[in-house]
Amino acid sequence: MAFQNDLFLRALNRQQTERTPVWLMRQAGRYLPEYNATRKRAGDFLSLCKNPELACEVTLQPIDRFGFDAAILFSDILTIPDALGLGLYFEQGEGPKFQRRIENDSDISGLGRIDPTVELRYVADAVSTIKRSLNQRVPLIGFSGSPWTLACYMIHGGGSGDDFLGVRKWMYSRPDALQQLLEKLSVVVADYLIMQIEAGADAVMVFDSWGGFLPEAHFERFSQKHIKIIVDRVHAASISIRQRQGQADGQPTPVIVFVKGGGQWLESIAATGAQAVGLDWTTHLGQARSRVGSRCALQGNLDPATLLGLPAHIEAEVARTLESFGPVSAGAGHIFNLGHGISQFTPPENVSCLVEAVANYSKKLR
Repeated sequence: MAFQNDLFLRALNRQQTERTPVWLMRQAGRYLPEYNATRKRAGDFLSLCKNPELACEVTLQPIDRFGFDAAILFSDILTIPDALGLGLYFEQGEGPKFQRRIENDSDISGLGRIDPTVELRYVADAVSTIKRSLNQRVPLIGFSGSPWTLACYMIHGGGSGDDFLGVRKWMYSRPDALQQLLEKLSVVVADYLIMQIEAGADAVMVFDSWGGFLPEAHFERFSQKHIKIIVDRVHAASISIRQRQGQADGQPTPVIVFVKGGGQWLESIAATGAQAVGLDWTTHLGQARSRVGSRCALQGNLDPATLLGLPAHIEAEVARTLESFGPVSAGAGHIFNLGHGISQFTPPENVSCLVEAVANYSKKLR
């Protein structure tokens, strides 16, 4: 069954599109009154994530309101550390925390290989529920945090209060132990994404939210090589999944890799084999396009603060962003997005303005 709207997947595969597709990171979130109402019914954020029906409800809310070209699973990147037994919880105004953290080698060796279909079954159930409810309106994106980003939270024990200085210290004092943790997480992340594809995800995204904290000399060793392992495993497994489902076209499920603060490593990120590289707002789209060439599509990269401004400024910034990428030609793909997650203070009407501006202006550039 074909999608009613397949612009997102065509752009990912660098095929011709009549306009630039658009979706937003954290498009289901606190800026939407309907999301806040559902979250209140759930009781708290984590309960919302772990309830497949309510996770489906909030995933579809921005699709219904704004007509985005892709839906993204409503969940959290810290589901994996939680499943590994670290005890995730959220404190009001302080972000995520763990009941225990990784402090030594024995903590790492004590981490078993979880089966996502068991410990994270609620995520698979959410994906399949969302997929049914979408009824092929638009594609569904699954996701995970990267090994480096997950390790940052797991060693720190929660959010990024000190820019993960203690985690970065491990690179110079305990690099072998850090690598052991990253290798374990690479296996779990790949298994987790494959599970989401089995459940119905049409594309998956790896969020390396804290990759920008890595020194230039160590990005490939502590982040890129582990992401490449994940991309390779996901591609191989997804081809087999598609064959079992009767889609024997030999094409893997597309992977998007987003490294916040990773503009200097675009070539390295593209070398992971991902179908698209996500960009934050500090990178020039046109220059990025020149650097990665025809290796992959690009996703991004409007400053989220733009959506706190006036409609005229939003329209101007949308036009500037689209112009910076340039005309979309054969072999090039652009997916419009923010350079990071949408702010909870964003007026919903400004998102409507953005979606309309992307549609109208991108058609002019075709």
